[in-house]
Amino acid sequence: MRFSKTFIKTLREAPKDETAKNGALLTRAGYIHKEMAGVYDFLPLGLLVIEKIKGIVREELNAIGCEEVLLSTLQNPEPWEKTGRFSNQEVDIWFKTELSAGGELGLAPTHEEPVIEMMKPYITSYKDLPLYVYQFQTKFRNELRAKSGILRGREFLMKDLYSFHTSEEDLDRFYAEVEEAYKRIFERVGLGDSTYETFASGGIFSKYSHEFQTFLPVGEDTVYYNADKSVVLNKEVLEPEVLADLKVSREELSETTAAEVANIFKLKFKYSEPLGLKFVTEDNSAQTVYMGCYGIGISRLMGVIAEKFADEKGLVWPKTVAPFKYHLIGIGEKGIAEAEKFYEAHTDEVFYDDRDLRVGEKFADAELIGIPYRVVISDKTLAEGVVEVTKRETGETQKIRLDELANLE
Repeated sequence: MRFSKTFIKTLREAPKDETAKNGALLTRAGYIHKEMAGVYDFLPLGLLVIEKIKGIVREELNAIGCEEVLLSTLQNPEPWEKTGRFSNQEVDIWFKTELSAGGELGLAPTHEEPVIEMMKPYITSYKDLPLYVYQFQTKFRNELRAKSGILRGREFLMKDLYSFHTSEEDLDRFYAEVEEAYKRIFERVGLGDSTYETFASGGIFSKYSHEFQTFLPVGEDTVYYNADKSVVLNKEVLEPEVLADLKVSREELSETTAAEVANIFKLKFKYSEPLGLKFVTEDNSAQTVYMGCYGIGISRLMGVIAEKFADEKGLVWPKTVAPFKYHLIGIGEKGIAEAEKFYEAHTDEVFYDDRDLRVGEKFADAELIGIPYRVVISDKTLAEGVVEVTKRETGETQKIRLDELANLE
């Protein structure tokens, strides 16, 4: 990507209505554009980050046998009415729309009901199970207070996975596989040392569900953890019975704030039973399908990464999710000529600032945009037979030979 050929522009100041650090920096650096409270557009750089995150999630889910699908956003009320979830009294975050010919549709806040309806023709026998499908899909939730930049939106991108099983034992087996896959995902996006599987309320389904919480000063949740963080629990389940089950005392636990980036849940028969999702067993009897659901907030995860790693100068992207590897700047006639050659040879990895601006402005934008390596090729460095590379994470600068640049790790 050439800076001169893209429409994005950096901003010295954040919009006055954008108070969250992640929203302010992502807007200033040209990653997102705010349409209204809780609704954002992803610009070219922002979309590249989203796609990097999706790629990591996709690899890990495919590795445990999941298949990717894409369900509709518009929702037929019928299956939701069967589970009691189309009522505004039961679920108060619906966005609904009127059909011109009469009738009402919903905009999906989640997809348990429609994925069951979709699967009915394909799950008839025990031989069809287990089955795991996931999607990357825009969700709509009419949040009372959309705030915190892209950490909480009314329209947001989610990865939601649904699993279908013949038995509770098989559900438990796959649930454990997803737990491990999620841990690998958070490690790969740079959050492995600050994201913890957290005990949370299971509501009416079970005693517990599990969340994945990233410890973060601006997180909306309060969590408690023991010394080695082997036990982390949400404030909502900080009760004597739960502490006894987890074999910890209140005195052992410290408090912090965290941002929920994922959750996993054993639904069992909660939605499959009212919607009549059954299979024929080996002895020809009808059995209700066991289900699990597993979510990751993709756009929220981008916001958490931005929030966690940013410094006073701007964004600092981990290499695995950065839009590009190199932020390239050429200085002087020979420097620009060599920068052009490097860009043409490594287009997919290079964000090339070829604008006719002062070098200081380009350096400031490089720090704001947060790509892992700033590479300066100048007449001066070429005379020394080297190029100058600055690591965004540490600010450390080194000089290396131009032919070594492509192998930089």
